[in-house]
Amino acid sequence: MTETKLRKFALAASAALLASNSATAAPPKLIIAISVDQLAADVFDAYRPAFSAGFARLSQGTVYRNGFQSHAATETCPGHSTLLTGDHPARTRIASNLWLDQAVPRADKMVYCAEDERVPGTTSIAYTVCPEHLAVQTLGERLKAIQPGSRTVAIAGKDRAAVMMGGHTPDQRYYWDGKTKFVTDLTAAPVPRVLTTFNTAFAAQLAQPSPPLEPNARCAARAKPYTLAPGLTVGAGTLGRAANDPRGLRASPELDGAVLALGAAITRELGLGKGPSTDILALGLSATDYVGHAYGWGGQEMCLQITELDRELEDFFGVLDRSGIDYAVVLTADHGSMDIPERLRDAGVADAARADPGLAAAELGKIIAPQFGRSTPVLLGPGIGGDVWVDHAMTPADQKRVIAAAVMRYKAHPQVADVFTADQLAKTAMPTGAPDKWTILQRVRASFDRARSGDLYVVLKPHISPITKPAAYYTATHGSPWDYDRRVPILFWRKGVAGGDRTEAIETVDIMPTLAAMIGLPLAKGAVDGRCLDGAAGVRCAR
Repeated sequence: MTETKLRKFALAASAALLASNSATAAPPKLIIAISVDQLAADVFDAYRPAFSAGFARLSQGTVYRNGFQSHAATETCPGHSTLLTGDHPARTRIASNLWLDQAVPRADKMVYCAEDERVPGTTSIAYTVCPEHLAVQTLGERLKAIQPGSRTVAIAGKDRAAVMMGGHTPDQRYYWDGKTKFVTDLTAAPVPRVLTTFNTAFAAQLAQPSPPLEPNARCAARAKPYTLAPGLTVGAGTLGRAANDPRGLRASPELDGAVLALGAAITRELGLGKGPSTDILALGLSATDYVGHAYGWGGQEMCLQITELDRELEDFFGVLDRSGIDYAVVLTADHGSMDIPERLRDAGVADAARADPGLAAAELGKIIAPQFGRSTPVLLGPGIGGDVWVDHAMTPADQKRVIAAAVMRYKAHPQVADVFTADQLAKTAMPTGAPDKWTILQRVRASFDRARSGDLYVVLKPHISPITKPAAYYTATHGSPWDYDRRVPILFWRKGVAGGDRTEAIETVDIMPTLAAMIGLPLAKGAVDGRCLDGAAGVRCAR
C-alpha cells in the first residue's frame, strides 16, 4: 500500500516480586511491539542498504543482527509465543502451529494453536479463536497486574499472531478474517467506533483491482523468472491483484498497510499512550510471510514488499509523532525463511532441493505398516519433517517397535540429517547460553512439549524444502532448525536514545525482560527464559 493509501485508510478510520531489572529513563507511555512475519535476518541484511524510511529510522536504534528464534519449530505460532512472554515454546507450550491429539473427537485429530477444540462441530480449519493453549503470561498481562490502568491492544493479519502477542486478557484484539474485514473474538470488549468505518474502507479497497507496483532499479535487478510448474512462474512478479482477490491482497503490502492504519486509528480513538500507565500495542505484519511463501525471498516480489513496508512503517510512525505520544518500538520476526531451492541452486547452493515425497509420515507409515499386520499407515503427521506421531491405537509394545523401524528408515535417507524420539528429547536439559552454539538436539528440545509434540522429530538436511510440489502461493517455506529459519533481526528504538549495531547472538525471549526493564516492571529471578539486554535503546539492566 502506498503512502497515500495508508493515509486515506487512517483518515477514514479516524471519522510478590523481586525486581531483577530497571531502566534509567522514565518509562515510555506506549510500547509498540512489531512482528514482521518471516523477516529473516538474511532478508533484513540484504535490503538494509536501501532502507530510507521506517526501517531506516529503527536502524538508528539498537540493532541486533543476530537475533534468534532459537528453537527448531520455526513457525508462526511458536515464534510469536516467544516475543512478549520471554519464554521458549517448551515453556509457552506452543510447540507448533498444529499438533495431533489422537484423543480429540474430530476426524483429522489436528488441533490449531489458537483455537478451542472443545467447541462442538469445529475443526482445525474452521475453529473458534481462543488463547488458552498459551501456558504463560505476556508482558501486557504482567503489567496490568501491577498497573490496572495499562491497556493492551493486539492487531495482526493472522489471528494466531494477535493471540500470542496479546495474551489472555487484552483490551482489544483484531485480526483479518482472510476475506473482507478485521474481526475480534473478544465479545465482552467494547468495539471502537473506528472499526466499522475502517472495515468499510478496507472492503472498498479490496473490491478494486490493485495495479502492479513499479519496481525501482534495485528490485528490477532481482527480476529473474523461475518456472516451478506449468503455469507457475515466480521471481519477476509485481504484486498487483484483481478485484476481490483476498489471496492476492494478503501476499502484498496492502495487508500490512491495513494493519498499521488500523493500529494508528485505534491508538488515536482509545488514547493509547496518553493514560496514567504504559500501554502495549502489538502489531503482527503478515504480508512478508505470504509473499515469501508465494515467491521465495530472493526475487523482485520480496524486494517490492520490503520497499513498500519501509514506507508504510514511516507513515505509521509519522502519525504517532504528530500525536505527541512518548513511544518506544521493538521490531523483530517470528521466524526466518528458506528461499526456493531453484534460485538457491542458481546462486551456488548445490545441495538445495525439494524433499522426496516418500518422506511424508503417511507414506513412510504405509511402508512400515505390513510389518505390524496393518494396511493403513502406522505413522501420522501433516507434512514432511518435524513432528511425526505413531498411531496410538497400537499396543505400547508395537508403538516402540514402530518408532525403532521409523528411526532406522529416516536415518538411512540421504535427505535426513537426524531423528529424535520423544523419550530422547524429554531427557535432554533445556539449553542455555549463546543460541548460535546450540546443537540440533538442543534446538528441538527448546520447542518440545511432551503432550503436544510428536513421538518423533525428523530434521531434514539444510536447504531441503518440505514442499515437494510447488503450487500457487506456496513455493517456499520455513520450519527447520537451521539458522536461515532461526536468525531474525531484533531492533529497539526510542526517540532521542542513541543506538548502534550489535553482533552478539541473542534470543527473541530476551525482548520481554528488556521491555520490562524499560518500563520498570519487576520480574522475579527465573520468571522467564530470557534475559535483559543491557544497552538496548538505553535500557540499563540491574546487576
